[in-house]
Amino acid sequence: QVQLVESGGGLVQAGGSLRLSCAASGRTFSSYAMGWFRQVPGKEREFVAVISWSGGRTYYADSVKGRFTISRDNAKNTVYLQMNSLKPEDSADYYCAADHLPYRSSNYDLLREYVYWGQGTQVTVSS
Repeated sequence: QVQLVESGGGLVQAGGSLRLSCAASGRTFSSYAMGWFRQVPGKEREFVAVISWSGGRTYYADSVKGRFTISRDNAKNTVYLQMNSLKPEDSADYYCAADHLPYRSSNYDLLREYVYWGQGTQVTVSS
């Protein structure tokens, strides 16, 4: 069993930055890939970014590429999402999730590939 707890959300003006954190406990954190997803009420949860077990491979949704950076610190059992140049359309609840694999080169944007989920942290970007 893995427990994931997100933090770092809040209210920020457009063009600003936030850094989200996801602290993991339970199973060996460094054994699996970690992803970030987001969801606006009434819409489907969508993929944002994923990082492999070692941090060596990352993938991003086109909508955040160049603005968001995912990273991890396996010594601290934590994955991060640095969000820069935020836009109002980035407003959503952000969730971290743990894959059951250490790395995948495809299907990393599919919710069904992730086994554990956090409760989410809200991000609001004002215009």
